[in-house]
Amino acid sequence: MNELETLRSGAAALGVELDETAAHKLLRLLDELDVWNQRMNLTAIRERPQQITKHLLDSLSVHSYLQGTRIVDVGTGAGFPGLPLAVALPDKHFTLIDSTAKKLKFVEHAAGLLELRNVQTVHTRAESYRPKHRFDRVISRAVGPIENFIKWSGHLCVGGGRLLAMKGRYPASELEKLPSGWKLAAVHRLVVPGLDEERHLVEICRSHDKL
Repeated sequence: MNELETLRSGAAALGVELDETAAHKLLRLLDELDVWNQRMNLTAIRERPQQITKHLLDSLSVHSYLQGTRIVDVGTGAGFPGLPLAVALPDKHFTLIDSTAKKLKFVEHAAGLLELRNVQTVHTRAESYRPKHRFDRVISRAVGPIENFIKWSGHLCVGGGRLLAMKGRYPASELEKLPSGWKLAAVHRLVVPGLDEERHLVEICRSHDKL
């Protein structure tokens, strides 16, 4: 299969139907990432098959857990998972935040190039961010320990919303250290096509929320 077919079939296995326009946008995102990577270190993943698997499909693997319309990607880095999800879910609005200006510059460039009108970027640290409206889902792929994710980002979550931490192996020890006022809603095992590594999505909610 060529790159386009690999991406579309992998996405379909995740339940994401990418039309050719959306798939081409995602591959163009990788092309642009390669160009920018030559002058700044945005990602260590530089081989195209791995980029499709570990950047695009890994990002898309959480799409079915993004209930609501307002999503914030905390510590988005080079735009993952926020940018691929924004391409696949045009009816949802994504706010991508990061404390590293050079990475957000790429994200802003890519969002403009791909004409993603449902993407907003904010240069800030999560703990300092005070948006006018809170978010239905707060997601992060590289924020570190879940305990810190909650401490830094919990205030961004609307009542009844969810914090979603993308993890590798099942984070048993981290789940024993949830801050007061928060509880585990669920842990979802993710299967990313082409990836021979464990993936889990940890869903956290406030202690008084109904599961």
